[in-house]
Amino acid sequence: MVDQLPNLGREKEMLDAMGMSSMDDLFADIPVAVRMNGELPLRGPQSEEEIIADARRILGANVALGDRVSFLGAGLNRNYVPASVFQLVTRGEFLTSYTPYQPEVSQGMLQAMWEFQTLISELVGLEVANLSVYDGSTAAAEAITCAVRVHNRKAEQKDTVYISELVPPSRQSVIFNYTQGGDITLKTLKHNPDGTLNLDSLAEASGSCGVYVEQPNPLGILDGGLTRVKEIIGENTAFIVGVSPVSLGMIEAPGNYGADIVVGEGQALGSPITYGGPLYGIFACTKAYLRQMPGRIVGKSIDVDGKEAFCLTLSTREQHIRRHRATSNICTNETLIALMGAMHMSLLGPEGLEKLARRNMAACQLAKQKLSEISTISIPHMNNSHYNEFVVQLPGLASDCISYLDTQGLIGGFDLSNWYSEHSNWLLVSFSDQTRASEIELLAAHLAVWSASLTQGVSA
Repeated sequence: MVDQLPNLGREKEMLDAMGMSSMDDLFADIPVAVRMNGELPLRGPQSEEEIIADARRILGANVALGDRVSFLGAGLNRNYVPASVFQLVTRGEFLTSYTPYQPEVSQGMLQAMWEFQTLISELVGLEVANLSVYDGSTAAAEAITCAVRVHNRKAEQKDTVYISELVPPSRQSVIFNYTQGGDITLKTLKHNPDGTLNLDSLAEASGSCGVYVEQPNPLGILDGGLTRVKEIIGENTAFIVGVSPVSLGMIEAPGNYGADIVVGEGQALGSPITYGGPLYGIFACTKAYLRQMPGRIVGKSIDVDGKEAFCLTLSTREQHIRRHRATSNICTNETLIALMGAMHMSLLGPEGLEKLARRNMAACQLAKQKLSEISTISIPHMNNSHYNEFVVQLPGLASDCISYLDTQGLIGGFDLSNWYSEHSNWLLVSFSDQTRASEIELLAAHLAVWSASLTQGVSA
C-alpha cells in the first residue's frame, strides 16, 4: 500500500491540473453502460516457456494461406515473392531505418526510396510518384482530396467527385472518412449490365473536381471504355484510376490514356498477404498535382561537391511543415513494405513483370474456360476481358457454396453479397501465378457437384 501512495499523489496532481476531482470525471464522456468496472480478466504471471507454449497453441489454430487451395482475392493477391526480397529487407540497413531526417547519413535508404518512386512512375506512365501511403483505399481517398485541392476553385461542381458504384464498401468507407470533414460531395457513376462503366453517366461528371474508377474493376473486368474517360470529362476534371500494379506488366499504363492520378494497392508486388497487412498504397500523378500530393517525396540533386545526392523534398505531411498547410495527416508510411515492392520489381525487370502478369492472366483465362463448361452455373460477364478474378453466378447462395467448398479443403472465393446485397448468389473467384491447373480442375469438379445437388434437389 505504501508503494502506491506516490502514484496516487501524481494521479491527484494530474487531475487537479485538468480541474477534475476523480478518475470518474476524466471518463465522464464514456456512457456508464459500456464502462468496465473491476479487474481485467487476465491470468497470473507466466514463465517465458509458458508464454511461448500458449502463443504456439493459439497461432496453431491459424491456417497458412499456402497450406490450402485458395481462390479468395477481392483486392489482395497471392503472387510469388522471391526469397531474396525477404533476405534483403531484413538487413539492418533497411529493417531498422525510419524517416531519414539526416540525409547526409541516410543516402543509401534515400536512394532506395527514390528507386521505388522511379519504378512506380515508369509502371503507371506518370511523371511523379510519392513514397507510398498506407494502402490502396487510403491512396484512393488521398487522390480524391488532392483533386479537390487542385480543381475546386475552377470547378463548376465545387467540392464534388464522382466514384464508380462498384467501389467496394470498405474502400468507400475510407473515402468517406477522408472527405466528410472537408465537405466534399461524393456522387456515383453507373455501370452497364455487363459490368463496364456507363460512359453516358460521365457527362454529368464533367466540370466536377474529379472522377475515380478502377482498372481492372472490383469484378475483375478490364474496361476498354476507360481510355475515353479523359476526353469526356475534360482537362479541368481530374481523372483518377485505381490499378492492380502487376496487371500493368501487360495492359496499358493509365498515364498513357489520360489519367492525372494513379493509385492502387501495392501488396501484390513484394508483400505476402499476411492476414490482410501490412500493405502499401501507390500514388503517382502529373506535375500539375505535385505540390498538393500527400506524403513524402525523395529527390535527387547535386551537392556542393558536385556529387549526386538524395534528400526528402516537397514533403507536405504535417511532421515536416506547419500543420495548417499539410496536405495529409500521414505520420509515417509503409517504407519497408514499399521497399519490398521496389526489390521485387527490380528482380523481375520489365520482361519478368510482363511474364508475371501473363501468368496471372493465363490462370484466370483457364479458369473461365473450365467453369464455363459447367451447365449448372454461369459467368455473368463472360464476354469481357478479366484480370485475376471474375464472377460466377450460382444456383444457390454464395455463402452456402463457400461453406461446402471449405468442407472439401478449398477456400472457395468471396461472397459478393458482402459488397452488393442484391447479389447473394455471386461468387468472386480469384487466380494468380500461384494457381495450378490441377487446382482449377478441383474447383470446377466441386462446383459441379454442389450446383448439381441444388438443381437436382439432393444434398451435396
